[in-house]
Amino acid sequence: MANMAKPGVGDAIERLRPWLAERADIVGIVDSRSSQPLAEAGAELCIVFGGDGTLLGAARRVAPAGIPLLGVNMGKLGFLADFNVEHLRKHLDDILAGKVKPIERMMLEVHTVGAGEAFDSLAANDVAVVAGEPFRMIELQVVQGSEEIATYLGDGVVVATPTGSTGYNLSAGGPILDPAIEAIVITPVAAHTLAMRPIVLAADAPIAVTCSRVNPGTTLLIDGQIAHPLNEGQTVEIRRARCSARIIPHPGRSFFRRMTNKLMWGHSPHHPQGQ
Repeated sequence: MANMAKPGVGDAIERLRPWLAERADIVGIVDSRSSQPLAEAGAELCIVFGGDGTLLGAARRVAPAGIPLLGVNMGKLGFLADFNVEHLRKHLDDILAGKVKPIERMMLEVHTVGAGEAFDSLAANDVAVVAGEPFRMIELQVVQGSEEIATYLGDGVVVATPTGSTGYNLSAGGPILDPAIEAIVITPVAAHTLAMRPIVLAADAPIAVTCSRVNPGTTLLIDGQIAHPLNEGQTVEIRRARCSARIIPHPGRSFFRRMTNKLMWGHSPHHPQGQ
């Protein structure tokens, strides 16, 4: 799967195609922007050429079929899509031989009920309810199971997986979660009071976000890629998905090493590394 809109992606695939064909049967080359069904493709591995966004979109599409994902970064950051073309050439034989095992990444199932059109989706990174135009403060009631968590007043909330904790959640001031754990973090966006802080919850009970007071432009965002309008009185139901995103890890690059290299985690702002 490839984001053909990115410069160099099509050329890279054409150069790699003969080399890949020597090692595996290529069952298809799919533009990530297409709606072509993939779960029935019979694939045992999905190599994703693009960036983190392309990998997230691929995860939503192939996770129900259990197809592992290998992300080749053709974009900028490449936090999830951690391979480059050179690394793909170096490690693919070991991956195909089963020497590098995919890591299971928790996903979320999202469903809306109540006033407005019903909507369903998977989410790999996060589910966000954002205020939208005219950008007045909104009010959201959040419940997990039968337990009321909080009433959030502000610009919205982000409900993130451990994988998504380094995305919108982190930018909104939420904590970083080890991607190996099974938990959900809820982080308010521009909260109205100091009492509204991020919270980490067990992933074993569903979460319901009810729109008590919203704007005409209030929107549900899935992984920052899919937008769906929300109405007053509508509820967003979020639960741990029955399927997981199966990501092929880069050999020798741990989560915290990626944090250091990609996000400058733990580096002093005053001294270059090694000095």
